[in-house]
Amino acid sequence: MLLKINSNGIYCEQANLYIDPWKGVDKAIITHAHSDHARWGSKNYLAHTQSEGILKHRLGATINLQTLNYNEQLIINGVKISLHPAGHIIGSAQVRLEYNNQVWVASGDYKTFDDGITAPFEPIKCNHFITESTFGMPVYNFEPPEKSYSELIKWVNENHQQNINSVLIGYSLGKAQRILHALKNTNHKIILHNSVYETNNALNFSNANYIRFSVDLPKETFKNCVIVAPPALTDSAWLKRFEPYKLAICSGWMQIRGWRRRSNADKGFAISDHADWKSLNTAIAATQAENIYVTHGYKAVLAKYLRDEKKLNAFELDTLFEGETITKNEDLA
Repeated sequence: MLLKINSNGIYCEQANLYIDPWKGVDKAIITHAHSDHARWGSKNYLAHTQSEGILKHRLGATINLQTLNYNEQLIINGVKISLHPAGHIIGSAQVRLEYNNQVWVASGDYKTFDDGITAPFEPIKCNHFITESTFGMPVYNFEPPEKSYSELIKWVNENHQQNINSVLIGYSLGKAQRILHALKNTNHKIILHNSVYETNNALNFSNANYIRFSVDLPKETFKNCVIVAPPALTDSAWLKRFEPYKLAICSGWMQIRGWRRRSNADKGFAISDHADWKSLNTAIAATQAENIYVTHGYKAVLAKYLRDEKKLNAFELDTLFEGETITKNEDLA
């Protein structure tokens, strides 16, 4: 087997490298910059070109980082390595490895629809496919992004008409850029929490139309505006300065009414950077892989379905980090 799991993560012995290792290693390929995939401490990193700024922002400006464009090939000890669009967030990539006529693809995290700011997911034919399953249950079927964006804009507009501020909660990396893309054609005054503003800078995502939060801003700045902030701020005293406000959480978990009730938010928008149930199955079928390894999420449910209904060789793959949760850790996505 070209790829195996050991105490450090997904390992390719032939090329002596890891994909999204859990600990510091000699050579690490990083699918994207979320902290459950990009860990500090490795000697050498390889990632997509668009991830360079955010990886150096999060892991340190002095890391030894090599970058590749999508579909560009690198050969290490006979293993052909290339990165391909995952559609998850800006700079996210699937990792394709080929050796002895066997092709492995590690998807990282992915979504299959075009969100307007991320290179769309590209299915890759392979023999072995490692897939996430964050939302790998039939109940998770997301609306097209255009509909979610429209609902979000309508809610913000209604608040604006009532002189109520709109607080939109989303991960600084990935979700915040989706929220800002949804609001790009509106005329609302938008204030960004520092972590969102700095993440945008690291991604080369323009901050030209936004206001960076500062305690020195005049109080008038905080009237009738939209605030974009990470989950850690959901119940914080930091939000009091924006009263009166209504708060919305943007996450795929908001698809489920129970999660919405427990979130203590006024509104929930099911805006996800992951594939839903239908998309997962469509993406897996498109690879034509004989062997499927399911990780990150509802892996038991998806693997059983693939075995029983699709007659595929599907296996559960246990990893140290299990992906996005409904927590306030803004680094997860």
